[in-house]
Amino acid sequence: MTSAIRHVTIDCSDAYAVAVFWSEVLGLPLHEDDKPGDEEVLIEGAGLLFVTVPEAKTIKNRVHLDIEPQDRTREEEVERLLTLGATLVADRRRPDGTGWALLADPEGNEFCVERSTAERAAAAAG
Repeated sequence: MTSAIRHVTIDCSDAYAVAVFWSEVLGLPLHEDDKPGDEEVLIEGAGLLFVTVPEAKTIKNRVHLDIEPQDRTREEEVERLLTLGATLVADRRRPDGTGWALLADPEGNEFCVERSTAERAAAAAG
């Protein structure tokens, strides 16, 4: 017997607000039953479950998401995410195109933005 991951759960102070941010990031809808004020909100297509908890975030995440742009460059995606409310925590992008950008969602949960598949393929071919 084995197990499967059903959800990745993210604690936050406002589950709905953080889920809306991630819904926009991923271009995936919230579960049809979820609404403002809900203590648990699901982005079913991504397996992300946001849960309202009373404690504030105090330290760096031990687990985080790495996202890969599907139809734009890493730089374009970073700019889009910043306009959605993310903040740049650390810029690990290198002049040769490798690396990543470390961002945080509106509640401070860190995530990384990597190069797109097309960018990696172009670098390998070049």
